[in-house]
Amino acid sequence: MTAPLSVLFLCTHNSARSVLAECLLNHLGGNRFRAFSAGSTPSGRVNPFALQALAEQGVDTAGVRSKTWDEFALPGAPQMDLVITVCDAAAGETCPVWPGHPATAHWGYADPSLVAGSDAARLTAFRDTLALIRRRLEILIAMPDERLHALALQQTARDLSAH
Repeated sequence: MTAPLSVLFLCTHNSARSVLAECLLNHLGGNRFRAFSAGSTPSGRVNPFALQALAEQGVDTAGVRSKTWDEFALPGAPQMDLVITVCDAAAGETCPVWPGHPATAHWGYADPSLVAGSDAARLTAFRDTLALIRRRLEILIAMPDERLHALALQQTARDLSAH
């Protein structure tokens, strides 16, 4: 591949799971991937436990923000190759029509921001979710280029939902 594969992670509030996936793929993906995240009804802030879990792994979070998915449907927005929903609510919503008709997949994760209890328990939920996301992303990153070609990308991404 010559250009990096652009991946958009979607979640309703764009404050936890989608941000974890965006930052982690940008950290692990080298020059093969460029990740973004957005939400249908963004909260306007990134969950501090998400930022802490990422920082513990040495993942850069500079510039990350909670934003609407409408930004990625506007003229001049980066064209996506793959759009992945990471929460069940976003998977059931009507998404904008993405320029270029990217491959789509759903990788559902429980919402760590819904965990009640102490700050330690809540942070553990974010760490656990980050570990699950890392597992799928490492498999995606290890795929040979031919599995990431536009015609095969849809099936590759959907196959990973079972991991």
